[in-house]
Amino acid sequence: MANDQNLDIELLRSFAAIAETGSFTRTAERLGRTQSTISLQVKRLEEVVGCRLLERNARRVRLTDEGETLLGFARRILRLNDECLDRLGEPELAGRVRLGTPEDFATAHLPGVLAAFAQHHPRVALEVTCDLTLNLLDRFRAGEFDLVLLKREPQGPSAGVRVWRETLVWAGRDGFVMVEGEPVPLVASPYPCVYRKRAVTALDGIGRAWRSAYTSTSLAGTQAAVLAGLGVTVLPRDMVPRRLRVLGPDTGMPELDDTEIALYRATGALPRSAERLAEHVIRSLETASPPDRRIVNALSA
Repeated sequence: MANDQNLDIELLRSFAAIAETGSFTRTAERLGRTQSTISLQVKRLEEVVGCRLLERNARRVRLTDEGETLLGFARRILRLNDECLDRLGEPELAGRVRLGTPEDFATAHLPGVLAAFAQHHPRVALEVTCDLTLNLLDRFRAGEFDLVLLKREPQGPSAGVRVWRETLVWAGRDGFVMVEGEPVPLVASPYPCVYRKRAVTALDGIGRAWRSAYTSTSLAGTQAAVLAGLGVTVLPRDMVPRRLRVLGPDTGMPELDDTEIALYRATGALPRSAERLAEHVIRSLETASPPDRRIVNALSA
């Protein structure tokens, strides 16, 4: 017997936005709806699929098993829907979008994402700037960017949407040996780099002395220094090049807490081109990132 129920694109978009923002209130603000409307949309969607999708209490929103399953389908449906509209309904989308991003993240994860967007929207001029997170934040607050990707401590949604979770590791040249009793030679970006903070906090936490052996603002400079044997550094696990090796607990190095990448939108009305890029980046990176999908990990306002 054929199923006479149909999934509503608007309901799926609201549901996916809740999974991304972790907040009914934030979702309502993003989509230009009231919080009560978003709650009603979730209820309607649950009625259509015949199961509970979200568990909500005073502190967080949790995806049920069925909610996790639907989220995967919802993103695929929304991607196809938006690609279709991009091709047929918005072939002339144009404008300029100013995006700020950390250099290492841009190098490893953004080229394909931005290339796909540029292919669908050839008249949108992308201006991508790479810099340290603190500099990006200052320039973002000064109005220099429409969108910015920032490294931050893992947290529930504040002003940004988490799009990537980074598992950090120590990395060094193959065969590199740290002399017992000597300070750890640290290769890192200058303060207030998040990775530098992670390294210093972890070493101080176990009472291990360290010294600044090499400071570089670029990923290439950091990797070159480590490859030359000048010291060790902190990198996301998936950014450790083949010529370097991960230094595990057997080397005496302390464990490192994760960090995350979040996308921030400028306050006020963004150009349509910037909104479409934000949606594209979120969809593309969230499907590739390995965050915990069960807990949306947010305060529900």
